[in-house]
Amino acid sequence: MIPAPPDLAEKALLIHRRLCGVYGCPIAYFHDLDPVSELISSLLSHRTRNAESGRAFKALRARFDDWDALVAAPTAEVQDLIAGVTWPELKAPRIQAVLRAVRERAGSLDLAFLRELPVPEARAWLEAIPGIGPKTSAAVLSFSALRMPALPVDSHHHRVAQRTGLIGPKVDVGPSHAILRAQLPADWDAQKLYDNHEVLMLHGQRCCFHRNPACGTCAVLDLCPTGKARTGARAARETAALHP
Repeated sequence: MIPAPPDLAEKALLIHRRLCGVYGCPIAYFHDLDPVSELISSLLSHRTRNAESGRAFKALRARFDDWDALVAAPTAEVQDLIAGVTWPELKAPRIQAVLRAVRERAGSLDLAFLRELPVPEARAWLEAIPGIGPKTSAAVLSFSALRMPALPVDSHHHRVAQRTGLIGPKVDVGPSHAILRAQLPADWDAQKLYDNHEVLMLHGQRCCFHRNPACGTCAVLDLCPTGKARTGARAARETAALHP
């Protein structure tokens, strides 16, 4: 991992501490799925609201005794079960193809062995499978029962990172994973990296909206070039005074 410029690393830590103060760290993990189940959940969640992807995942679990049965099922049946997610006609065959690839490479639908690998190797193993990108590989390692120190970046996290200047305006979500991870201490454990993802994601959902961000109530306004341009220097100074 190439170290980040010291000024950005310092800024990333300050943003982390500020937002942890707002949203409360450590943040509890939202579930405890096995890694294959987390993989399916992550693939379902792409560009889909949590409520819809959650319903689709529960529907799959209720219908199939195990994930091997999902692989063997008619694709049309899988598509019907996940009809509430975005692009079910693409996700149904993709999920089956990804699971087949996992089974072929690992010998079974069991990813527990990833825990024994360094995080970069575990991510590379997953991302070698077509259909698994950086966000999904990080989610499998971080969110599942593996609890490995990987940093996922979703669209909310990415938006906050861009607006605060942690990444450039043309850096896409995929490449942002390595850049944002390098800004954080190399020895951070899974909980701290999970907290970092969660607080930036929550900030994007609750303050740094896609349209009309609530800059006037933002705890990191003085650290945000976008916010300062929208509100002016005085508001930024007031925020800095409130958050030394």
